[in-house]
Amino acid sequence: MAVHATPARHTGFHLTSRLRARTTQRSGETTTATATLARVFAGLRIMTGFVFLWAFLDKTFGLGYATAAGKGWTDGGSPTKGFLSGVAAGPMQSTFHSWAGAGWANWLFMLGLLGVGIALVSGVALRLAAVAGTALMAFMWIAEWPTAKHLADGSPSMSSNPLIDYHVLYAVVLIALAVAGAGVTWGLGRTWAGLPVVRDHAWLR
Repeated sequence: MAVHATPARHTGFHLTSRLRARTTQRSGETTTATATLARVFAGLRIMTGFVFLWAFLDKTFGLGYATAAGKGWTDGGSPTKGFLSGVAAGPMQSTFHSWAGAGWANWLFMLGLLGVGIALVSGVALRLAAVAGTALMAFMWIAEWPTAKHLADGSPSMSSNPLIDYHVLYAVVLIALAVAGAGVTWGLGRTWAGLPVVRDHAWLR
């Protein structure tokens, strides 16, 4: 009896060990995959933040890319006049024309670019950045109005897609980064979340 019982206990021990080994392996693979995904989101966050920061810097100092040298905000140029005065389609065409070059519009636009850019690069206040950035992208989408086949003068709009353009993609990325809490990896998200005021007001995260 004892001779037959011993192998059974021995086999059970091996089965349990194998199950534990498999569980440990799967747990390790899950941890690795999670860490990799976190780094991917962190990289996406930083690159997206740089897009906003670069737009701010170029429009502020006229670095010679989208904004010609000598026509930056610091040179007396307007960050919104050229874009908004050129709106040629959509239901808010006349409204955007009236906003073009207005001081309050310049400040809101530039502070939006700067704030979203800093938040993304540093990994803090991603929820606020998502709200502000999505609102900014929504206004720019309306200004370009990609659903129109023709502009106000009858010329082709050359719209590549009537619904989904880069403004929509940026907005989706901003929301995804906030939902994923992508500010912890390669960012100051954990430190930011630990601040008393942020702990008491989750919307600041």
